[in-house]
Order: sequence, then C-alpha cells, then structure tokens
Amino acid sequence: MMGVNTCFAPSTLLFPTRKLSSPFFVPLDHFMPAPSPDALAATTSAPAFHIVLVEPEIPPNTGSIARLCGATNSILHLVHPLGFSTDDKHLKRAGLDYWPHVQVIHWPDLHSFLTAQAELRLHFFTTKSKRNYTEAYYQAGDMLIFGRETKGLPEEILALYSERCLTIPMRNAHIRSLNLAMAAGIVLYEAIRQQEQQK
Repeated sequence: MMGVNTCFAPSTLLFPTRKLSSPFFVPLDHFMPAPSPDALAATTSAPAFHIVLVEPEIPPNTGSIARLCGATNSILHLVHPLGFSTDDKHLKRAGLDYWPHVQVIHWPDLHSFLTAQAELRLHFFTTKSKRNYTEAYYQAGDMLIFGRETKGLPEEILALYSERCLTIPMRNAHIRSLNLAMAAGIVLYEAIRQQEQQK
C-alpha cells in the first residue's frame, strides 16, 4: 500500500546516459510509510548523499540502511524487484520507528534508475574492483550504489561503468564480502567526512 508522500519513479525517464541491452520492468509490491515532513525538509534544505540498493534480498539489511539514512539525512533508493515485501516484520524491526524520518524513493528497475542519473555522480561498490573506496572524490548529491547480498551488481553494469567502480579492501582472503549494511555505513561516512573537510 503506497503512502501519500512515498516517492515512486516512473519506468521511463529523460536524460539517458548509457543504454542497457535488455531493460526490464517488474510490478511493485508494498511500500513503507511515507516520510515525515521533517524528513522531507531535511533532504531538501541541504544537499544529501544517496544510498542506492539494487534488488536487496535481506530485510534487516535494508532496515538498518534506512536507519543509517535517517541518521545522516541521506536519501534511500530501492531498485526493484525486491527480495521481500516492505511489510516484512524484520525490515520494520531493523528500521525501528525511524521509517517516517527517512525519504525512500522506489524505482521499478535498474534501467530506469540509471537513465535518470548523471554518470559522474554514480559510484558502484563491488568486490570485483581494485580501486579503494577512499580514492574517490565524493560530493553531496552523489549516488552510492550497492548490489544484491548474494550476487552483487550485474556483470553488465560493472563492465559499462568500470571506471566508476570501487571496493572496500579486506585483508582476509577467506572472507568474500562485508555485510551490506556495514559496507553502506563505511562508504557513507567516508563521503560525509570528505564533505565536512570541504567546508
């Protein structure tokens, strides 16, 4: 059930950047409660960072990231299809009672999201890059993009945007990846740190 102020991006948008070979569309399921007026004001009164989750699968991760976005006045983008219903109790529990203070934007598919963005504002995070996330220059308004917990971002996207890909280094070769919510927090606070230093 869509909240009154919940943002939903249409499947066809202007300002295309790169063309994907097979755009797709999926129907939307349920939506979280609409953001509060305070949340909307916070994200429009000052430039914000954007956390983008592409087809997330684990409800508690998305809930924790929503809480992170609320704490930092960042905007959360959910790219469908999701691996869960937004009515999921674990999703709501992880976000606690902070959901009304988070601005959430839903996209029907990855193609719709990408064709609406300026390429130089995109940062893709993957274990398949050798470029350290601290080497990037972040500005408010940037999109910090994370893939599915099990498979990460699509190979086609990593190839198309290879120069925009970054990784969080890990010292233990037996660990395949970090938890999604942890990775989002690490990157977002590095972006905020850089923003603070620019003032």
